[in-house]
Amino acid sequence: MTELMSAAVLNPDAEKVDIEQIPIPLPGFGEVLIRVAACGVCHSDLSVVRGSITFPRPCVIGHEISGIVVEHGPGSESAPLPGTNVVCAFVMPCGSCSQCARGRDDMCLKFFGMNRTHGTLYDGRSRLRRQDGSNLAMFSMAGMAEYAVVPATNVFRLPESLPLVESCIIGCAAFTAFGAVRHGAELRVGQSVAVFAVGGVGLNIIQMAKAHGASEIIAIDINPAKLEAAKKAGASHTVNSLEDDPVDAVKQLVSGGVDVAFEALGAPQTFRQAIDSVANGGRMVPVGLSTQDAVVPINRVVRSRVSIHGSYGARTRQDMPDLLNLIARGHARPESLVTSKISLEELNRTFAALARGEIVGRAVMRNVGF
Repeated sequence: MTELMSAAVLNPDAEKVDIEQIPIPLPGFGEVLIRVAACGVCHSDLSVVRGSITFPRPCVIGHEISGIVVEHGPGSESAPLPGTNVVCAFVMPCGSCSQCARGRDDMCLKFFGMNRTHGTLYDGRSRLRRQDGSNLAMFSMAGMAEYAVVPATNVFRLPESLPLVESCIIGCAAFTAFGAVRHGAELRVGQSVAVFAVGGVGLNIIQMAKAHGASEIIAIDINPAKLEAAKKAGASHTVNSLEDDPVDAVKQLVSGGVDVAFEALGAPQTFRQAIDSVANGGRMVPVGLSTQDAVVPINRVVRSRVSIHGSYGARTRQDMPDLLNLIARGHARPESLVTSKISLEELNRTFAALARGEIVGRAVMRNVGF
């Protein structure tokens, strides 16, 4: 008899997930089966549910997981042993394409060309199906379920000092922030930064900027509770952009503007504000996705030598070990940023709260037994 698991399935034309019983997947070549402890509830998942990110349906969502290794597929002997606590990044490198070969896992051709386009793994097939045998697409590893199959290139042992459930957010929120700070900003000790929108990713950017030696860290948002959370995460200043013009406020706090501005919302208005808050010769790093394009001030960018460096995650095999080491040494922590733990059955209510901007920090879906 086929063993079943619970999973959050997004059906065609639906704006909510259905919790279904589907067969536990089996790992293929170079893959690992993980019992999912927790999965972060990210805005990208909400965007798939609401249709602003196009993705094949029916599918299982979720891309920010922690868990325990259950089984290795053939060719995955180098992965952590069964019984090991692990985390996985949302960018799952194939390890063999031209981008992976040059160390740019963040631009893996198979991840974007197969998983994020067709919902498959890298042999062109999904590992998920319904009980009737029909196919279910996978958004990354399809982590909003009790089990997930993950390429072995993307399975990392979790340091013993880190909590299993809360550490799921390392796979996207912290991972995205680390890539933005290390590679997007190339942040140097003593530089000043502004962070536009301090949700789950924005709060992690604050932690990472502090860990990399930023001097002034200015958090900008419209939600007082999120700004208070930003202070606790390490922001030296906060700006409520409903009360004050954020560009003027930033330039009053740091004469001439900041060295780096991060845009973590994906809105044309904050995109432009982030550019305008940067000092001459500075850099704007956008990490938020959007359904709209922003207007770029051409003369300002050219004359003031302002650079715009997009950042989508980090470089999985290169950066995840460094990120885990940084967190294990206490320079950043996931616990303080996880503000609610929910069950699979509470996902739709949590997505609705996320859409209303009510989630401070990160909500995580925790499976039974963890």
